Amino acid sequence: MAVMNDAVFAATTQIAHKDALAVRNAFLKYDLDEQAQLLVKMPVSDALAMLHECPLRHVQILLDRLNELKQEVRARQIASGLGLISSEAEPTGHYLENSVFNHVKERIGWIVGLALMGIVSGLIISHYEDTLSQLVLLAIYMPVIAAAGGNTGSQAATLVVRALAMEEVKSRDWLAVLWKEFRVAMVIAISLAAVIIGRVIFFSGDVVLPVGMTLDSIALAIGIAIAIQVVISTTIGGVLPMIARALNLDPAVLVSPVLASMVDITGMMIYFTTVNWMLGLGH
Repeated sequence: MAVMNDAVFAATTQIAHKDALAVRNAFLKYDLDEQAQLLVKMPVSDALAMLHECPLRHVQILLDRLNELKQEVRARQIASGLGLISSEAEPTGHYLENSVFNHVKERIGWIVGLALMGIVSGLIISHYEDTLSQLVLLAIYMPVIAAAGGNTGSQAATLVVRALAMEEVKSRDWLAVLWKEFRVAMVIAISLAAVIIGRVIFFSGDVVLPVGMTLDSIALAIGIAIAIQVVISTTIGGVLPMIARALNLDPAVLVSPVLASMVDITGMMIYFTTVNWMLGLGH
């Protein structure tokens, strides 16, 4: 391999958008192996800025070459940053060229294991049958709990996975990520709780309530339960990818199914525990 010009490395530091074309032109002067070695050594953010100016076909060839050089992690970081893949869960190589068995092998372990964990959600619901029988209105908002936790947790996880791929954060930054996601979650939780409380108060007036219970108190209990679930799901979603990376696991393979199962289980526990405590049900 020819000796690479040090000027290329200097030019790739802190690439401004206006310089991306010039850097690309210098980069393309090297052969494919040299280009792949440069991509391994460059900061991911700089590599992405430059590759945005390269033909898509050439980028795909470079990614294949990185995989051949056993640089799968860097190839996935670049592909994810360029929006060429939406998940790191797929096996390396082209989607259509990988066998069905390879795809199944990559996915089935977590899916089967976490599907069995889903039984826990059913057990929790069955445990609180008395609560639901006393106040049927609670059943209407059970899907809201699951959806709110799943959506906010997935948003946080997606942003952190992308930040990890772009090398904007490291696993050691988990405390800073936790604090940031907690603050974001608090704002979202308060906003969503206010919406749900209003929804219960203004659109549930025809529901028959147990003696001594008001619609306002029920709305407040449901709103607080949803707020707690959003805070917990968002913070877990933000930290889970970093835990996966620290354990040398693929964040995208781990995060989505684990988060979904955790949200289902914690959501039901939080929901029924909160409304039981605030409304005095299930006694």
